[in-house]
Amino acid sequence: MSSSILPTRRACPLSLPRAARARPLSAAIVIALLLAACGQGGSSPAAAPVAGAPAAAAPAAPAAGAPASGPTAAGAPASGAPAAPPPPEVGVVTVAQAPVNLVTELPGRTEAFRVAQVRARVAGIVQQRVFTEGSDVRADQLLFRLDDAPLRATLASAQASLARAEANAVQAQAQAERAKPLFEARAISEQEMVSAVAASQQAQADIAVARAAVQTAQINLGYASVTSPLRGRIGRALVTEGALVGQGEATPLALVQQIDPLYVNFTQPAGDVLRLRAAIQSGALRGAAGKDAALVRLVLEDGSVYPLPGRLLFSDLSVDPTSGQITLRAEVPNPRGQLLPGLYVRVKVEQAQAPAAVLLPQQAVSRGGQGDSVRVVGADGMVSPRPVRIGSAREGQWVILDGLKPGEQVMVDGFQKLRGGKGPVKPVPWQPPPAPGAAAPGAAAPGAAAPGAAAPGAAAPGSRPAAPAPAPATAAPAAR
Repeated sequence: MSSSILPTRRACPLSLPRAARARPLSAAIVIALLLAACGQGGSSPAAAPVAGAPAAAAPAAPAAGAPASGPTAAGAPASGAPAAPPPPEVGVVTVAQAPVNLVTELPGRTEAFRVAQVRARVAGIVQQRVFTEGSDVRADQLLFRLDDAPLRATLASAQASLARAEANAVQAQAQAERAKPLFEARAISEQEMVSAVAASQQAQADIAVARAAVQTAQINLGYASVTSPLRGRIGRALVTEGALVGQGEATPLALVQQIDPLYVNFTQPAGDVLRLRAAIQSGALRGAAGKDAALVRLVLEDGSVYPLPGRLLFSDLSVDPTSGQITLRAEVPNPRGQLLPGLYVRVKVEQAQAPAAVLLPQQAVSRGGQGDSVRVVGADGMVSPRPVRIGSAREGQWVILDGLKPGEQVMVDGFQKLRGGKGPVKPVPWQPPPAPGAAAPGAAAPGAAAPGAAAPGAAAPGSRPAAPAPAPATAAPAAR
């Protein structure tokens, strides 16, 4: 009896023994062993069952407790529809009201507290400059010396004139005293008597004139030593030694400025001032206790804040018709001379106080032509816009005067995560970013693996697992 074998894609070079062809059952067993040895279990189609061979075993049932695979696995929908993603997390801040001082930032310039221009008050030639240019000087400190020789001569002449006047007065007084008894004895006329008395009085007047001339000469001699009229800082000298000054005019010699304290002049639009006063009168805002109580801080050109606060002195009584601005003045201490006159500054002045205001990060407020608004997260996780009224900026935050209630949650971060602009979202407390240069929380130590990094030798996420190493081939049993 002979048996036939269905052709396969891969032929086996082995041939059947003659004895095996005589016995069908033994032949079938031998054929199965030969096919296994030739790699029949590859990708080629399975051979047809040989007549008389035992039936192939049925697929083994999954072991008890093994997870089921396929679309009917537990947890997966039977219909195959994908599950809805969770709502995205967004950063929010909770609204809390508190009294806030409304700070207005305005442009201004510094001005010296006092300014004195040193001038020559008498004519003369500059002999010496005594001060150091750019230094601090005291009141009545000597600055220049002028040639005082002509002034001393003038003083001597005035003193001589005074002595002559006094001598003439003595003579006139004696003549008047002698004329009085002679007039009583009718030895002289009344006219002679009156002339003697008048001459005595004129001599006394000449003494007064001479004394005034002496005093004037002494004053002019003092002007030859030019002193500082006030305490402050002196600039450069406007004249040099050898220059003739004071000839026909009061020649300027130097400039002294008192810069401690220092004035700050700044302007504010008249409309803002009127709205501020109206809000204070209506009770929406509280004004300061007085104009002198309003604090003022300066922001310098490099962006730094001057450490010493000042106080608001006054506001002008009229509006500049050309600019529509009101001028205000503040006084700032300047003990170290850090501020100079004419310096451009930004003035932050506290003009009122909001009794129940809200502070929000500036990134939470959307500003546009139609007004300012924020996004409020409701209890259902839905986001809705809310118009607000902004007062002023304060240290990276906006002062919200109206539009929000205590306890509401306002979005600060995660706007790009909104679906359709409304949510739903999952609110989480917003944390401000760390200061520049600070180490980020959770930073990996040097040499440590970054979070989520695969361990050495581990498969990367999404990659196929490596194929197991092939098992060692076993030799087929020899056919008997």
